[in-house]
Amino acid sequence: MPLPDTMFCAQQIHIPPELPDILKQFTKAAIRTQPADVLQWSAGYFSALSRGDPLPVKDRVELPTATQKTDTGLTQGLLKVLHKQCSHKPMVKVTDLERRWRDLCLPVEQLRALLRLEPCEDEIEWVKFLALGCSMLGGSLNSSMRSVCEVLSEDPEGSGARIPFDTFARLYRYLAGMDPDVQSADTETYLNTLKANM
Repeated sequence: MPLPDTMFCAQQIHIPPELPDILKQFTKAAIRTQPADVLQWSAGYFSALSRGDPLPVKDRVELPTATQKTDTGLTQGLLKVLHKQCSHKPMVKVTDLERRWRDLCLPVEQLRALLRLEPCEDEIEWVKFLALGCSMLGGSLNSSMRSVCEVLSEDPEGSGARIPFDTFARLYRYLAGMDPDVQSADTETYLNTLKANM
């Protein structure tokens, strides 16, 4: 049996004063982030908002780059979002990472493929996972490191994207060590030359 149509007048409906601003910020965030699944992303957005966690929101609208080997949905902007959400601890729980990954509507198969590259039980070192994510974006070690620098840098967008040399060297060694074609001697020569030219 259908419910009767009920008419309400403005005096009967109480709208919380903060609701319009919450909906406005939510709408702007959805437009900037362009989630593949708006409902799933919205659930993650409002869950993070209620917990006081960093929101799953890109800084600006971004399109996937054409240089990706496969369309993973992963972009540099989404890695920046994950970095904002996960970098407060050196180690991140895999379950927490998977929840945040799903909130960004990224394919879980891709997450599992990344985790197979760095086998772990319950936790993974955040910067190593970030480096692996950046390696999915580009086809070469240099383009992966460019993405690492852009995600980790605290410089304003459009500037140098600088990070501490020790961080760069550590992640460069890590990614180079995963490539069987890169010799460790070549890695050290490159890093020594880079450091000498700083």
